[in-house]
Amino acid sequence: MASVVGTFTLDPRAKPKRRIMSDSAIGWAFASPSVLLILGLSVVPVVWSLLLSFQVNDLVSPSEWVGLANYKALVQDPTFGAAVKHTLLYAVLYVPLSVVGGLAIAIALDRKIKFIGLYRTLVFVPFVVSAAAQGVLFSFVLDPEFGVANSVLHKLGLPAQGFFSDPAQALPLLVVISLWSGTGFCVIVYLAGLQGVSAELVEAARIDGAGRFAVLRHVVLPALSPVTVFLLLFQTINALQLFDLVFVTTKGGPLGSTTVIVYFIWEKAFKSFTAGYSAAAAYALAVALLVIGIALQISRRRAAR
Repeated sequence: MASVVGTFTLDPRAKPKRRIMSDSAIGWAFASPSVLLILGLSVVPVVWSLLLSFQVNDLVSPSEWVGLANYKALVQDPTFGAAVKHTLLYAVLYVPLSVVGGLAIAIALDRKIKFIGLYRTLVFVPFVVSAAAQGVLFSFVLDPEFGVANSVLHKLGLPAQGFFSDPAQALPLLVVISLWSGTGFCVIVYLAGLQGVSAELVEAARIDGAGRFAVLRHVVLPALSPVTVFLLLFQTINALQLFDLVFVTTKGGPLGSTTVIVYFIWEKAFKSFTAGYSAAAAYALAVALLVIGIALQISRRRAAR
């Protein structure tokens, strides 16, 4: 009887192994559409554009391998240099103003007053408006001939302005429009960060005689440092990727005064049909973003020590 039973004895590990393999197969079956989508829309284009940056390609005829020639041409291209300059100037103006302005507004709204929810909503609403819609709106408002802005200036007895048609005003106006929409995001993030500031620590500082600005400097700002680093990185990436607002409003003009890096990349790819050169410029921007991200992470870790 024992021998018969022994004949039909099964390996107790066989069933769990089969179950694990079955669960794994089911999991991959559910995940495979997303994996294929990510590979098709992210990984493959990144690799293809990297290879394209080493070629001469007009998106029509067969490409020719040229090595680092596209990157060398970028260094010597004054148009690309001007685009880098305009992008950096935009970022230098937009990033600090949006972060500092967002912090100031968040502190002002971090209190229990009547209609506080409405005030916070009104501050955040411009952020959800697309850049294309912002561009169309402000193009009408700031039109030199028929815009509302010049009509108001005329009634006030002030001279009319060129706005987007003036090379000296176009880029600062883009900064102002971006601040109108982008500061709301900083406000919401800072408001969330302020909820995590220890109320006991703030109260202890006040009991010790610290004033409002001392509490802000020595208690609130150090507690918000991770939030600040995140916002600096996020806003910097957004600033360096500026495109749609420029495309809708100025088209890189007047006289190339608002040609930024991403608009330069688009122009070279789809107007000049120099796709390889455009891909090289895109990878130069990607490396710059990577370096900025690593630098901010290192600075945050050093500050946390």
